[in-house]
Amino acid sequence: MTGYTVFRLIHSYWRWVVLACAIVVLVRSISGLTSRRGWTGGDARASRLFVIAVDVQLLLGLILYFVFSPFWNAMHGSFHAAMKDPITRFFGMEHGVAMLLALVAVHVGAVRARRATDAAAKHRALLITTVIFFALALVGMPWPWRPMGRPLFRLSL
Repeated sequence: MTGYTVFRLIHSYWRWVVLACAIVVLVRSISGLTSRRGWTGGDARASRLFVIAVDVQLLLGLILYFVFSPFWNAMHGSFHAAMKDPITRFFGMEHGVAMLLALVAVHVGAVRARRATDAAAKHRALLITTVIFFALALVGMPWPWRPMGRPLFRLSL
């Protein structure tokens, strides 16, 4: 078992933790806005856990990409040739850019929620940035039905 295999497996399964955290934040934001509920410790905790989960996923992805992945070597070796291959382009460029922008959205939402003075503004900030996160993450994921697709759940190494 190689480092690439191990980190790809961990990175693949950790995405479900990230998505679960995102769903919790989304539901809490919607319910907070629609019920005009105040900002609670649970809301702050959910936002914090979401940020942590995304940061861990970024760290796993960076290790995977720069240390173990063949896509970094392909991009670094011949950028022009890598851009012509859709799978190399996706994993070497598109996936990383989409996910980095998704991470920025999560961090912006957490900061805006923390700085907002009223509960509605906090919930709205998290709702908007979590929807942006979902849009970027869903575009940047290698879904099984895409040409560069990966399985939803890896059953073997």
